[in-house]
Amino acid sequence: MTLHERVGPLTLTTGITLRVARAGARGGGVPTLVLVHGWSQDLRTWDRVVGDLRTAGLAGEIVRYDHRGHGGSESGGSSASTVGLAADDLAALLRDHVEGPVVLAGHSMGGMTLMALAERHPDLVRERVAGAGFVATASDDMADLTLGMPGRRGAFVAHGERIVMPWLASLGNRAPVHRADPEGSGVHTRSVALAPVVRRLVFGRNARRADVLSVAEQTFAADPVAVLAFRESIGEHQRTSSLEAMRGVPTVVLVGTRDRLCPLDHARTIAGALPDAELVVLPGAGHMITFERSQEVAAHLQGLVEAATVPAPDIVRKIESRVP
Repeated sequence: MTLHERVGPLTLTTGITLRVARAGARGGGVPTLVLVHGWSQDLRTWDRVVGDLRTAGLAGEIVRYDHRGHGGSESGGSSASTVGLAADDLAALLRDHVEGPVVLAGHSMGGMTLMALAERHPDLVRERVAGAGFVATASDDMADLTLGMPGRRGAFVAHGERIVMPWLASLGNRAPVHRADPEGSGVHTRSVALAPVVRRLVFGRNARRADVLSVAEQTFAADPVAVLAFRESIGEHQRTSSLEAMRGVPTVVLVGTRDRLCPLDHARTIAGALPDAELVVLPGAGHMITFERSQEVAAHLQGLVEAATVPAPDIVRKIESRVP
C-alpha cells in the first residue's frame, strides 16, 4: 500500500525549522506513529520501515522528520545542538502539529531523544504516548566509543574519535539532501568512498549497497558542526532513570547482535528499567536495523500501533450487542 507523503518545512515554537514528512489518515482511533532518526542521519533512515508498514496495510498517519542540523532541517550550530533540545523539538511537534495519542519510535540518538522527552516533558508522555519503540539505542555510558573492542584497542578507538570528530566538523561542508538510488548513480563520490567504512561500522553481514550509500549520503547532509555538538551531548547522555516516566507504556526494545555502537548490553539496561518491555534481539544485524531488518522493525511497531488502536464506536456497539 502506497500513500502520498507530504514533505516540507515546519517552524516550531522552539524557534527551529525542521523538515517534516507525513502521510496517512489521521484519527479514527488509530494513534499517529512518529519516527525519530539517529545521529548524523535523517528521515531517510526509516525509508524501508515505512515501506514495509504500508505494504503490511498500516493506513494510519506516520510522521517523520529531520533533527535540527540534520537532513533538510535548520541547524542550531554548536551552541544549540543537544539531545535535550531535540526532545524539546519533538515535544513542540507533538503538542502543536500532531493530534491524539502517538506511538513513538527512536533509532539510536532518536531513542535517546525519547528518553530526554520523558525527562523534560513527563506530563506529555503520560498524556499522549500510547507505545514506544527503542531501536538500537542506549540510555547511558556513551562517552567513549570503543566499537565493542576490549582493553587498549577500545581505548585507541575512543581516543581516535576525539581527534577525528573535530576535524570533520572543521570541514563545514554540508551536502544538499537527495536520495541515493539503488544503483548508486548520482550520489556524491565521497559517499561512495565512505561506503566501506559505513558498511563495517554500522551494518551486519550482507548489507545492501543502496542502504550503505543512503547512510553515507545522510551523513554528508548533516551539518558537521551540529553533528560534533550532538556527539558531545550523546557522551553526556545518562537517562536510565528518566525511563521511569515510560513505565506502563507498551514498549519494545530492538537490537542487533552485531551492533558496534549500541550493543546488546545497552538494550538490556533499557529493558531492565522497563520490566514490561519486550526485548527483541536480531541475530547478525548491526546498528542500522531500520535498513537491515526493516520487516521485523516494522512488524513490532505495527503491533504497538494496533495494540493502542481504539475500535470505532459502531464496532464497539456491535460487539456490545452480542454480549448476553
